[in-house]
Amino acid sequence: MDPLDLIDLDRYPLHDLGSATGQRVIEDARAQIAAMGAAELSGFVTPDGVAKLVADADALAERAHPSGGVGTAYLELPSDEWPKDHPRQTWMPYGVRAVGYDVIPFTSPLRQIYESPAVTAFIEAVLNRGTIYHYADPCGALNLAVMGEGDELQWHFDQTDFVVSLAIQDAADGGDFDVVPLIRTADNENYDDVARVLNGSHPDVLTLEMTPGTLLIFEGRHSIHRVSPITGDTLRHVGLLAYDTKPTTVSSELLREIRYGRVTPFAEPPVTWPAA
Repeated sequence: MDPLDLIDLDRYPLHDLGSATGQRVIEDARAQIAAMGAAELSGFVTPDGVAKLVADADALAERAHPSGGVGTAYLELPSDEWPKDHPRQTWMPYGVRAVGYDVIPFTSPLRQIYESPAVTAFIEAVLNRGTIYHYADPCGALNLAVMGEGDELQWHFDQTDFVVSLAIQDAADGGDFDVVPLIRTADNENYDDVARVLNGSHPDVLTLEMTPGTLLIFEGRHSIHRVSPITGDTLRHVGLLAYDTKPTTVSSELLREIRYGRVTPFAEPPVTWPAA
């Protein structure tokens, strides 16, 4: 299967980025990122493509490893140097299940989209940061995030400059992607405003639609964001496509153990699950 067959090439001409339409899409996406730290590209995947991704995600969901507990907005252990009511000392719950890259079959349409050179070239053009590379971590390069009843992701900032996600299936209720764009800068942590987000009193929380088929290119280092608590029997599926500006970046063994339940990756995706 050609992964470009899953993409609406009339709206997003990945095969001809130099065309007038291709250049307009790139410039519009860059303008979105400059204004709010995110480019939300709805309808990136066609309805037929979404149906294929949903069937694939439903089959992969049993391979997801659960992780959960409490964390901070800064994805770090709090230090006693901060007051107890400081944003860096505020614990919040999270719960998510992740299917690692090493167990996603080669035939998966999500994997084929991630590995498509045309998709990488498009994201690279939108980001305008120079050459980007597939994340070198064998588990973390591509994930399917699976969230169900009771799962959520706490308010947090990303520790990477950008994240690319592909919306596949909505939960029955909840699972909204909420964000306060560009709330901090490299020179100003803006703790007072962050505290207002954490206590639910900030007026500028936006909910991005993230309808199935949407590609989101998100610069989350300076924009605090969360996935709201999920209820209902329908799983929320999102593909997480990881890239880096350096070709050899990998996760720590501790992160692999927490997120995927293993340190050593599979040599190639298992045909059946549980893996023999």
